[in-house]
Amino acid sequence: MQYPDSFRVHPRLAAAGFLIMVALAGCQKVELERADGTRLNWDNLRGQWVLVNYWAEWCKPCLEEIPELNELDKAPDITVLGVNFDDIRGEALQDLGDRMGIGFTMLADDPGPGFGWKLPVALPATFIVNPDGDLVEARFGPQTEAEIRALIGG
Repeated sequence: MQYPDSFRVHPRLAAAGFLIMVALAGCQKVELERADGTRLNWDNLRGQWVLVNYWAEWCKPCLEEIPELNELDKAPDITVLGVNFDDIRGEALQDLGDRMGIGFTMLADDPGPGFGWKLPVALPATFIVNPDGDLVEARFGPQTEAEIRALIGG
């Protein structure tokens, strides 16, 4: 098929455009926002296990697992990130976390859609990401420190 000259792209221009797209794709960073408004770069969590935990104030099993998640978050090789299922944000979220005894990082927004994760169908839900950044498993129901350690090997 023959295209009019106005639709032709010079090969060097096409190659330069492709290289720019590749370079920009490599520079794209996933930034998460903590409940306090500060930023967290997802790539900085590489080398650690990351537990993304969905919780709600009205969820009794969520309340039961908070001390377990707080202990896991103290480990140097594990980071726990909490996502409030009821979309509470800002200072109200920080106050709620304080009242509930949450010591791990709470996120302002659900990172799941950015990673292609579906919204959990039950609470609590914990998405377990390995040190390479791959989702290993999604668990439903309250988790214990021992159960998580058994899964991640130590």
